[in-house]
Amino acid sequence: MSLLSLITALLLEQLHPLSSRKYLYVWLSGYVEFFQRNFNAGQLKQGRIAWMLAIGGPLVLVIAVHFLLLHAHPIFAWAFSVLVLYLTMGFRQFSHYYTDIHQALRDRQLDRARELLGEWLGKSCSDLSHEEVARVTIEQALLCTHRNVFGVVFWFVVLMMLGLGPVGAILYRLALFLNNRWGTQDEAEFGAFGQFARQAYHFMEWLPLRFTAATFAIVGNFEDTIYCWRTQAESWLDPEAGIILASGAGALGVKLGQTIVQDQQPVFRAELGVGDEADADFMQSAIGLVWRALVFWLFMLLLLTVANLLG
Repeated sequence: MSLLSLITALLLEQLHPLSSRKYLYVWLSGYVEFFQRNFNAGQLKQGRIAWMLAIGGPLVLVIAVHFLLLHAHPIFAWAFSVLVLYLTMGFRQFSHYYTDIHQALRDRQLDRARELLGEWLGKSCSDLSHEEVARVTIEQALLCTHRNVFGVVFWFVVLMMLGLGPVGAILYRLALFLNNRWGTQDEAEFGAFGQFARQAYHFMEWLPLRFTAATFAIVGNFEDTIYCWRTQAESWLDPEAGIILASGAGALGVKLGQTIVQDQQPVFRAELGVGDEADADFMQSAIGLVWRALVFWLFMLLLLTVANLLG
């Protein structure tokens, strides 16, 4: 059921991208704001309680619906899993930016590419060169791919195998959302309220990050991926993101990171990867890397499914 649900959800997203996902984020922002407004006293304890309540309600609801539908007929439970994945997973949540930036660079429309990247990041990119635009775009795509696809798939499959239905996809995306809303806030202003959200997300990311990086090594340049992962990931400001970026850079044979200027201010970043400077051709290579990695995950899930059926 897991494999068929994933394939169906991916096909649905490619054929009919969800155009109204932004409204889900608006609703989710209001939902999370309720707990922040009523529980945030700047203390770790309140943050832990708010996180558990905010996460717990949707998880209980999803599990209950799954078992009710499973009791009615397995096909209903399968359709529900596809719906959950369709709402939480996919490339099309960010791929339109990537595709448009890639095309703009190929057409030598640097100002257009800068504008699109700025919209995507929410920061001015007007000072970036052609190579820097390609570099930052590849970085953002690698991170978004992990968070929107591989992280969701990992927890979906794990909890589906435990018989809990599609709750893993909801758990991961809510943990990511709460970390972005609470865990990344300035502690001087936000207190310790967001500390638990940050810790919980880091715990949930430990295995998926390494599975994604290992997959990049398998489907890309193995030696360079392992080298960059081991020697460069820790130098990134966020070492967890550094694992994805360093392994992706090594797999592609491209240089990422390095100091850039955003919002007219220098942003000092470690150098990641080995090989050549990023350009539009490497952006195309990054797309190939991601799709090979996804096919590899689906193939491994197929083997697990066959082994389960035979065993």
